[in-house]
Amino acid sequence: MGPLNGIRVVDLTTVLMGPYATQVLAQMGADVIKVEAPEGDVIRHVGPERNPGMGALFLNSNRGKRSLCLDLKRPQAREALLAVLREADVLVHNLRPQALARLGLDHASLAGAYPRLLHVGLTGFGQDGPYAGRPAYDDLIQGASGLSAWMATAGDGTPRYVPTALADRMVGLAAVGAICAGLLHRERSGRGQQVEVPMFETMAALVLSDHLGGQTFQPPLPGEGYRRLLSPYRRPYRTRDGHVCALVYTDRHWQCFLDALGLGDLPVHDRRFASFASRTAHIDHVYAFLQERFRERTTAQWLELLERIDVPAMPMHDLAGVLADPHLAATGFFQEIEHPSEGRLRATAPPVRWSDTPAPDVRPAPRQGADGIEVLREAGLAEEAIGALLASDALRLPPGRARPEG
Repeated sequence: MGPLNGIRVVDLTTVLMGPYATQVLAQMGADVIKVEAPEGDVIRHVGPERNPGMGALFLNSNRGKRSLCLDLKRPQAREALLAVLREADVLVHNLRPQALARLGLDHASLAGAYPRLLHVGLTGFGQDGPYAGRPAYDDLIQGASGLSAWMATAGDGTPRYVPTALADRMVGLAAVGAICAGLLHRERSGRGQQVEVPMFETMAALVLSDHLGGQTFQPPLPGEGYRRLLSPYRRPYRTRDGHVCALVYTDRHWQCFLDALGLGDLPVHDRRFASFASRTAHIDHVYAFLQERFRERTTAQWLELLERIDVPAMPMHDLAGVLADPHLAATGFFQEIEHPSEGRLRATAPPVRWSDTPAPDVRPAPRQGADGIEVLREAGLAEEAIGALLASDALRLPPGRARPEG
């Protein structure tokens, strides 16, 4: 089930970037073992919750995983984790290098005993630069990568953060690609390796791919940023009764659009509309023109017209609109699953599909430590050893979970 079936990932990450990456790997079929400290992943407490430690944000970033709760400050817990790593293909973490080394889980400590292990560090910054030891969060990286400043340029002059954890999610996806590439290399060479995925550099590359502009050239040419993306008029168009998202983009789009409005000769009289290049050079004027036109009809009228003339358009959804979208309903995007402690939940299905290796069924995010005994038994630990870990509190189970006899 899934193209990564048979791949085992030991996940030491917390919050969003790492957990999102490993959730995607789980949706691809990997067996992901989420290793948590006794205090648990802090993101368990974000969002509405039916039970403590099972908040909505955690449930939506940790599907498909099993949970092992170990106090890695205790030597016996570290030994248990090393046993789990014997059958692992990937170790992924977002710990600072110094903390990882203190636990003896850095690449240098593990490479000799685990030569096929892919050792993946999700860091805030590349470890060979002056920011190496700094903490990093989504807000900081959005600002440092230039994204917040570009938001100010495109808006009312006020720097803003994108209202989603964009850096965490995008860097998480970059980590998925890096892990899959590392696994492919191991299949060819038989060797694991150390992989570093830094947030700052990854997001800077993403933002600058649009906005490096004249600084691409040495010496620099005038101009910075992708002008269309930075226009303050680039936003959903207000209609007579709501908003619509439309992109009148190519020469064909414009000809069809203007003909439908009875303005087919506009490019002849106003050369700002004559070509893709001239429209881009005068993008504020062009978008202001569109804003005025879209106010003349209702959202439904625009969506019908734009579909008929084959100009790209979509409704502007709020949360209720996304949940009710007919396309998402037809593709089975939303699923309802049963959680052992949280009851009935809505979950999103994996959006990527494989014809020969379909993704596994959605498995709900785990209670903290729910799978610890199962995972350690699979790692070859004897019942006596598991019992000793439980007795010392080096291994934790969910509250109310009965301990095995013997």
